[in-house]
Amino acid sequence: MNDKALKILEFNKITELLTARAESDPAKHMCEKLRPSSKPDWIQRSLDETEAAVERTFKYGTVSFGSNRDFGYTLKSLSVEQSLSIPELLHIASFLENTARVKDYGLNGSSNNNRNNDSSDAEDDETSGGDILTSLFEELTPLPIIASEIRRIIISEDEISDHASPELASIRRQIRLTGDKIHTQLNSMINGSVRTYLQDPVITMRGDRYCIPVKSEYKNQVPGMVHDQSSTGSTFFIEPAAVVELNNKLKTLASDEQREIERIIAELSASVGEHAEDIAVNCKHMTRLDFIYARAKLALDMRAIRPVYNDKRIIRLIKGRHPLIDPAKVVPIDVSLGDEFDMLIITGPNTGGKTVSLKTVGLLTLMGQAGLFIPAGDRSELSLFTEVYADIGDEQSIEQSLSTFSSHMTNIVDILKSANEQSLCLFDELGAGTDPTEGAALATAILDSLHTRSIRTMATTHYSELKVYALSTPGVENASCEFDVEKLCPTYRLLVGVPGRSNAFAISKKLGLSDEIIESAHLHMTEDQENFEELMADLDRRRLNMERKELELAEDAKRIENDQKQLDTTKEKLDLSRDKVLKEAREEAKRILQEAKDEADATIKIFREAGPSISMRELEQARTAIREKINDNDSKISNMDIKKPDMPKGSKIDPKKIKKGESVRIISMGLDGIVVSLPDKSDKIWVQCGIIKSQVSVDDILLIDEDGQTSSGSNSSKGKQKKLSSGGNRISKTMSISTEINLLGKTVDEAIYELDKYLDDAYLAHLPSVRIVHGKGTGALRNAVAAHLKKTKYVASFRLGEYGEGDAGVTIAEFK
Repeated sequence: MNDKALKILEFNKITELLTARAESDPAKHMCEKLRPSSKPDWIQRSLDETEAAVERTFKYGTVSFGSNRDFGYTLKSLSVEQSLSIPELLHIASFLENTARVKDYGLNGSSNNNRNNDSSDAEDDETSGGDILTSLFEELTPLPIIASEIRRIIISEDEISDHASPELASIRRQIRLTGDKIHTQLNSMINGSVRTYLQDPVITMRGDRYCIPVKSEYKNQVPGMVHDQSSTGSTFFIEPAAVVELNNKLKTLASDEQREIERIIAELSASVGEHAEDIAVNCKHMTRLDFIYARAKLALDMRAIRPVYNDKRIIRLIKGRHPLIDPAKVVPIDVSLGDEFDMLIITGPNTGGKTVSLKTVGLLTLMGQAGLFIPAGDRSELSLFTEVYADIGDEQSIEQSLSTFSSHMTNIVDILKSANEQSLCLFDELGAGTDPTEGAALATAILDSLHTRSIRTMATTHYSELKVYALSTPGVENASCEFDVEKLCPTYRLLVGVPGRSNAFAISKKLGLSDEIIESAHLHMTEDQENFEELMADLDRRRLNMERKELELAEDAKRIENDQKQLDTTKEKLDLSRDKVLKEAREEAKRILQEAKDEADATIKIFREAGPSISMRELEQARTAIREKINDNDSKISNMDIKKPDMPKGSKIDPKKIKKGESVRIISMGLDGIVVSLPDKSDKIWVQCGIIKSQVSVDDILLIDEDGQTSSGSNSSKGKQKKLSSGGNRISKTMSISTEINLLGKTVDEAIYELDKYLDDAYLAHLPSVRIVHGKGTGALRNAVAAHLKKTKYVASFRLGEYGEGDAGVTIAEFK
């Protein structure tokens, strides 16, 4: 990839952001050297590594690689059997200890960060199955014995443990004993015979020898060796003869101690040298892991996603954001290139976002080919380009006597020579900096040359001629950056398929330029230019109207969909309620009739058993009792509310006489409404009942008057029909249950248990569909939810959320 394009598109600032997220110096160096690649295998592997690191970060958090450093010189010293310094050995110990922590994190999960927010150990242990990073973690060799031995021997950079060796322990014990003897001897002298000769009653050191400060006039009174004197000459530091031998012995012991320490360090260095190859491999893998996790951290900080790569040279960015603009201010853009058209010409006013759109496409292409995630929406696509060429910005050169136009044209000439079908070309203000007529002609010719060679190209311009070229050339598309003339500010929205306007006259008028000057400016434009600008203005107005209408239609469609779902739910509830009531009524009628039959059978049996001896009075009493029982049962049956009244005789309606706007009653539902359509071929009409619109058969309705009384159709008398029971088919209220369940932060077992119960409640409440929030994470919880929905019989279908519904972090389930 050419360095000029990397500089123009500011790829170096991306590597700076990446470097800031690496922890060790070797990894920072790798970040600084990162360049886009044209090798598909390398790109896919890098993206796989970044994705695996992101997933592990979600599962276990991050791990530190800060102890890693460049051990090249240290390992080279070990290869020639040279002893290491104490700091070098401590660095190796720290590095090996951190290597052990990183390996444990990679293979088992961090013991301090078991934050598995959306999976269980049993079902989502990516590391047990292994991902692309597993081999790097497995090949780490912590060497705990070496690290422990270094810590046992070396306490700090300035101190070796007494227990480093038995010999060192013995030497230091003798040093302490000899020192004690010297102090005892000198203390006895200070407190005894020479006290009056001393400047101060203290023991001091001069040249590793114990001395006492003697006044200059008494220096001959204290036998011994003079090692120093004060700057004034009033004090001599004398080593008394009584401790000379002990001081000599102490110095000898100190030399022995140093030799023993050097021997210990040499032996320890040799032990470390035996594992130099393992340390080198550890350093290599730790550096690479630090580099990979830096890419993951950058992806998370940018809220970036993994791009989908295709081999058709198609770029399709959904909600793409420039990574160097403040996330709170950046306006996402939707842009495609290479599918229906291979060239996109962007027009619009200055500071409207044309150059930012150009740089966004170029920079995100470079980031993807460098193995980095891109700040865009899910399912955004990129393609592999062997080169990205960019001519953006002012490259005027005083030293080379190049004007702005000349410098741009020099760059463009180089691009035209080098570009091919596998290249992506980006031009900002193509043809600017010279005579507009000639500049427009040159720009058109350059773009036509690239278009003829099927080179993917994006260009920005102010020339109307290029707008016409895009409108008249197949495979070339216009785009514009929207500008709000009322507010005098750009919206930064990229509108593909819509040629832009400069809005110079409108902006000038808003800023206070007089109408006379603006009218005069119009006179200087040709008729074709005027017509073209008017056409653009008309297209812009139509676009805005269409967008408003589309928004209104979308809202209406959503409202209609909700009404239909509510209608379906209500109808289903009514059907269930009606069937239940009818069943209960039939069972109750059957029971009552059975009681009457049993009573009659019992009476007849009594008559038969009594024979001729029974009197007429008794027979009459029994007959009266049976009649009263039957009348009582008839009364119970007649008083039963069966919910679905019989059609009154003679009330059948002639379909041809039904008119729109007539008031009717739907018999099966017990609802009153207004006819909104005439009968179709199957004698079915649409009736509006409040917010519910139902299609019913003509046989299932009754005409009603303004008081709610039914009529017999065209000529039957009013008021003779029974009024339907208002309570018979009353719509039961939907259960108080949310249309959404949030499973974030739960394990698979917890989430599936709650989901199963929630689905039962939602289905019983007759909700048409529900929204299940499970997050993106590693995808395990999403897969578990999908598996459970497949096994749930009353779920008709389910799908992942669309953009605006939660994307892949949400599943929408619809019931049967």
